[in-house]
Amino acid sequence: MTGFLRLYLDCLVFIFGSVIGSFLNVCIHRMPLGQSIVSPPSACPHCGTHIRWYHNIPLVTYLMIRGKCRYCGAPITARYFAVELLTAVAFLLVWLRFEGWLPVVYWVLLAGFIVATFIDCEHLIIPNEITLGGIVVGVLLSFLRPLPAIEALLQSLLGVLCGGGVLWLVVEVGKLLFGKQKLTLEPGTQILIANQQVTIGEEIWPWENLFCRQSDRITFTATTLKFGDQTFESVPVTISETKLTVNRQEFDLVTIGPITVTGEQISLPREAMGFGDVKLLAAIGAFLGWQATLFTVFFSSAFGGLVGISGILFRRMQWQTRIPYGPYLVMAAVLWVFYGQPIWDWYLHLIGR
Repeated sequence: MTGFLRLYLDCLVFIFGSVIGSFLNVCIHRMPLGQSIVSPPSACPHCGTHIRWYHNIPLVTYLMIRGKCRYCGAPITARYFAVELLTAVAFLLVWLRFEGWLPVVYWVLLAGFIVATFIDCEHLIIPNEITLGGIVVGVLLSFLRPLPAIEALLQSLLGVLCGGGVLWLVVEVGKLLFGKQKLTLEPGTQILIANQQVTIGEEIWPWENLFCRQSDRITFTATTLKFGDQTFESVPVTISETKLTVNRQEFDLVTIGPITVTGEQISLPREAMGFGDVKLLAAIGAFLGWQATLFTVFFSSAFGGLVGISGILFRRMQWQTRIPYGPYLVMAAVLWVFYGQPIWDWYLHLIGR
């Protein structure tokens, strides 16, 4: 292959990556909202004006309009440019590093990683379309790996079981040890329970982060509790995903409307880790095999621990601050893709295997 042809193909891959990045931006914006990623066409999130195709050229348009909507002038988050550039660079690096069908496999994997990372950072969730879909796609694409078909399939399936099983065990043990978060509040603190979320001051706990299991409950003793035309004082309260229980009286949360509470303490259910992370590691195993899942667990814990301790030391976060774990899984898995096998071989040599 001549140098000119190689440069031409590299440029095509970079452009292709930026186009895929533009689509990933749609996924990042719409998936958490439960919206279709196919229709309607892209529109300004502020004024709702549909964006014409020549105003939607990856990377170029954002620079030309200087990060503002051409119609209403509202600022457009730099995330759009960052995702397009990140995807383009990631696709190019994979293209330059790997041969055969592996670039295609890793392009699919990295695209899922980018969507999962940005959604988890913003919403603290990882959509099933990425995790469960990633497991299925990873198993199907295992046949493109440079291995005998049966061996590749077995490695992929074992990766799913190993990845999902390891983090599932962490989740279960963590639930036993840290399954409740007790908050002590200032006297007279108001708690609002509405729109499937709990709001205490500026802190918000979405329903999906509280009720991961049928057995999860919010419990507290209310100094006052009000909803509709009902008022209670000094009563024990239990809230499940769908029911409010006050003095053994049950009320349907859907029908009673917002609940206003004052109290001095509240106990919230919590998980050591979200099940989205479990499914994400299973998807990583489907693409990369069981060794990659062990590698990912170790290095993601190291990355997450380093960031968490640094945040606490510099007073950027507190011990009870909930942080997304998905990005650390992604960082560790990407490290495996580019450098994992040499590190794994070095470790086996170190222990004499």
